[in-house]
Amino acid sequence: MLPSQCLCTNLRRAARGVSRFYDGALDGFGINVAQYSLLSNLQRLDQPSISSLAEAMGLDRSTLGRNLRVLEGEGLVRLSEGEDQRNRIVQLTKEGQQRLLAALPAWEAAQQRLIDRLGAEKRETLLALLNELS
Repeated sequence: MLPSQCLCTNLRRAARGVSRFYDGALDGFGINVAQYSLLSNLQRLDQPSISSLAEAMGLDRSTLGRNLRVLEGEGLVRLSEGEDQRNRIVQLTKEGQQRLLAALPAWEAAQQRLIDRLGAEKRETLLALLNELS
């Protein structure tokens, strides 16, 4: 791996490594880290509109739409019309809730392994820096 002083290069490299780590932890649950995050946000927000879900996740609507179509095809989410026909509501299905619940211990174990590797102080520093950048 070529060393670089570029923040963007290093952040993207780290993000890919962390994503591979979490994807490995979720192997066998039929979802990847992006899908797990989406399902978790759906559970937390309780039937958000596509727009509010995209905003909460920091995604554009088209990227979110592509991800939602995959999860809808697998029966993990359901899209329905909102009060305003221009806005659709996203719901976590029972199957989606079950998949999220089944994957939670693996996700938590992966979280703990990274926290153990960084240490609590570095974790807090990293979170603060990432929040500042986002």
